[in-house]
Amino acid sequence: MISQNLNRVKESLSEGVRLVAVSKYHPVAELQEAYDAGQRVFGESHVQELVAKYEVLPKDIEWHFIGHLQTNKVKYLAPFVSLIHAVDSMKLLREIDKQAQKCGRVIDCLLQLHVAQEETKFGFAPDELLDVLSQEEWRELHGVRVVGLMCMATNTDDEAQIHSEFRLAYDTFCKVRDKYFPAEASFRELSMGMSGDYLIAQQEHSTMVRVGSMIFGERDYSKPFTAV
Repeated sequence: MISQNLNRVKESLSEGVRLVAVSKYHPVAELQEAYDAGQRVFGESHVQELVAKYEVLPKDIEWHFIGHLQTNKVKYLAPFVSLIHAVDSMKLLREIDKQAQKCGRVIDCLLQLHVAQEETKFGFAPDELLDVLSQEEWRELHGVRVVGLMCMATNTDDEAQIHSEFRLAYDTFCKVRDKYFPAEASFRELSMGMSGDYLIAQQEHSTMVRVGSMIFGERDYSKPFTAV
């Protein structure tokens, strides 16, 4: 079933859009099934769970951390994480830089943009992000590479609103790219779109979608994570 779901999602992706299979709260056996079906990029949002899965699953998996990351947890991910999606402060970016350099690595990061109506969402407002980048402290960090932006739309059935929020994210992405990364081909990722809105996100220039329930089914949050 997982392999069929995975193929169905992949067939719906536009050319050039990468799929991050969001596997949080799902056991290793289900991730292995997706892996066996060809999926190599997985997204997790709990550090302890991600570390546990990393230790037992194939080492060619590209692990993305997609949740809100606390600075005191960065050290556990730094040795192996491929991409951190939700960098929502300079404090966090500095800590990722510090831990990456301890591991002799450069960690790719996305800056989280706040475009949704919900106040519970994290991230920089568009103007705030431009202001932070203008201070150019990030240029002095050599253990991180900013490769794009990430955002979440409002959880709503109003497709016009979702389009508008994703359009704002793309407009901000273009401004940031053109002003601060004009010569860097690595700044190319716009991670937006989840199971409920990734088709809209694709229409608004997403390069990376984060899809979980459409692949693995609904999660049972009442049960603590176990690797088996």
